[in-house]
Amino acid sequence: MYMTVQETAAFLSMPEDQVNRYVLGGRIRAVHDGEQYMINTSQFGTHFQQLEEAKRALEEWRAIPIPEDVDIKDED
Repeated sequence: MYMTVQETAAFLSMPEDQVNRYVLGGRIRAVHDGEQYMINTSQFGTHFQQLEEAKRALEEWRAIPIPEDVDIKDED
């Protein structure tokens, strides 16, 4: 499915100017149909999957308890 820059900006919750910069910079793949850029949404599936995996890994890391302080003074 292809979307316009405006639709993609709403889909990704980011400003249109930023989406345009990403398209022109090659970070988002798009085709130009003579009037506007059309962006294939299938390229974002992997992106959102990686974001979810990163969030899960961060939550797992935050769940690890902080170890007790080692009393260095007792090591004479």
